[in-house]
Amino acid sequence: MPEQKELRRQIDDLAAQSVVGGMDAGDGWPSSCVPAVERIRDTASRVHAQRIATIAAAVLEAMQQVGTGPPAGALDASSALQDGIARLQEAVDQEEQEGGTPASRTSLAQDPELLSDFVLESREYLTAIEAQVLTLERDPCNSEALHSVFRGFHTIKGLAGFLELWDVQKLSHEVEAILDRARNFQLTLTGTAIDAILQSADHLQRWLSHLETSLKNQPSAPPAWDEALFSRVHALSSLQSPPEPAAEQAQEQVPEPVTEPVPEPASGELSSMASAIATAGTTPVPVQPAPEETPVAEGARGERRSETLAVKVDTAKLDYLVDMAGEMVIAESLVSHDPELSGNKNPRLQRNLAQLKRITTELQKTSMSMRLVPIGPLFRRMARLVRDLSRQFDKQVEMETEGDDIELDRTIVEALADPLMHMVRNALDHGIESPKERLAQGKTAAARLLLRAQHQAGHVVIEIADDGRGLDRAKIEAKAIQKGLIASTEGMGENEIFNLIFEPGFSTAAKVTNVSGRGVGMDVVRRHVEKLRGRIEIHSVKQKGSSFLLKLPLTLAMIDGLVVGVGAEQYIVPLFAVREMFRPTEDTIWTVQQRSEMALVRDTLLPVIRLYRRFHVTPKSEDPRQSVLIVAESESRRFCLLVDDLIGKQEVVIKSLGETFKNIPGIAGGAIMGDGRVGLILELDRLFKDRTCDTTH
Repeated sequence: MPEQKELRRQIDDLAAQSVVGGMDAGDGWPSSCVPAVERIRDTASRVHAQRIATIAAAVLEAMQQVGTGPPAGALDASSALQDGIARLQEAVDQEEQEGGTPASRTSLAQDPELLSDFVLESREYLTAIEAQVLTLERDPCNSEALHSVFRGFHTIKGLAGFLELWDVQKLSHEVEAILDRARNFQLTLTGTAIDAILQSADHLQRWLSHLETSLKNQPSAPPAWDEALFSRVHALSSLQSPPEPAAEQAQEQVPEPVTEPVPEPASGELSSMASAIATAGTTPVPVQPAPEETPVAEGARGERRSETLAVKVDTAKLDYLVDMAGEMVIAESLVSHDPELSGNKNPRLQRNLAQLKRITTELQKTSMSMRLVPIGPLFRRMARLVRDLSRQFDKQVEMETEGDDIELDRTIVEALADPLMHMVRNALDHGIESPKERLAQGKTAAARLLLRAQHQAGHVVIEIADDGRGLDRAKIEAKAIQKGLIASTEGMGENEIFNLIFEPGFSTAAKVTNVSGRGVGMDVVRRHVEKLRGRIEIHSVKQKGSSFLLKLPLTLAMIDGLVVGVGAEQYIVPLFAVREMFRPTEDTIWTVQQRSEMALVRDTLLPVIRLYRRFHVTPKSEDPRQSVLIVAESESRRFCLLVDDLIGKQEVVIKSLGETFKNIPGIAGGAIMGDGRVGLILELDRLFKDRTCDTTH
């Protein structure tokens, strides 16, 4: 690969010199072109790229015959030289198809770093390809999308050739040929062609997954060659083109199958080319630019220019930087709260401490922002799912997205993929009606599915909304009673009933399928969301549609917490789960069957968990009237925590407790407080589930 890149660079430099030198104005080529061609010839000979070396030698011979002056017919001679440059570019492109120069082919496939780069870059290309193909399905005349897809497959084909991934190269080349026919107006990308392109992209994704697994030294078998898919793709790429005028045929070059060896140019062909350059007269010599390379090279150069502002960094290094920024925040807090400094009122020292705090805060904000990625790519992944399922169910669905540029912690975005996919599947399967049903209800035949992200009170809210049939309260009630999830719905509000669909075992579909009914497996969705310190709200109107709101924190590295005191210890309650706080009265706490304690809060009895009993800490007082009740919510259930004091609200950096203490029930992690002490972060759902340990004695 380094040798091939060097050849590519030298040929691009030659092309740039020929234009800068004024060839288009008929002034001949500059003298610097001669040594440039010599370098190409010598480099190609050194790496055994015989085809390139032979073409370069022919170009050099012709240039030496003409010289560097402006001979008669110099414009035509310049055109002929441009033809030679185009042939060199085509030869380098062919080396890509064959797997790089011979000197590089033996070791590239065994280079883990190159394979890792290939997987990373190809995933980016395939993500963009899928989005642009869906654009083409809606607008086949969108040339920008077509060229983008073409460049993506062209780059993957070339990189796969370097790494000797012949199956990937072969399939990519055939898809590229389909797109080339579309670019030349020989083929319209209809549903059949779109399906073939998307299925090819899926096959390449499976290859990338295989390579990724192999790089981790885990056993993985390469994907089986899909002959049926390749046959469909090949049939689309090899259809006979309509007759063209002779002048156009001279410029048109149909890509050859990569499996066939490319013959070396005959000596007569090279002599003719050299003669054409040396003896160009009044008859123009047709310029034959490589049909793929010119736009690709221009696009690639444009992309390289735009990427100069971005640097790819190993995620492990990024995480380490974020951790160190967090450590710096903690160290700054320890220094600021040091007893020897807190009593020092020296103005200069106070200014320096304030400056340190400002810099530390800015560093932390910047490092945290480096973990943030836009949610748009995740939304675009759902577009493919919507397309496939709508065709499977014979439904018409128009997906819309809003807030694609909203950023979230990359860990959250990765963890959201499965829950979001499950909810979209359920929306299309059970939420959205068939076109016939919709028309009968006075709706449009095409349903609307909206994925929206927006900021709200320090959180990000992701909305999945449709204008389908909505949730049927009566059916949910009947199903929940049938499953034994509830005895009756007396006293339950609409939102509580809707939340029953998140209960384990709640199902409305009996058949085994990869697409579930609304509510099937929704308990998994809730667990995923709550693991991310988020919660779900449901709004639904029968026959009008449903809206699911996923409220999530911006990052998992920090947390807004309510610091509470229990005896001499400090605990941190995640603020997103706190609903209210108050000091109980004598009539607030009730004992049920002399075992469990309940608190009467707004005419509702809620379980009470005394933290000092849960963690075996000596409290300041066991009298509830001298304590504080915190109403918290976890997994849509409310309960109360009894603590001694409220110390305040604080944003803390989450720290792991390590392997030894990671499985302590009710503890999610730790945080270093301003005074240097460690505060334990409570895991509320586990506390609620284990509340039977907290009984009166």
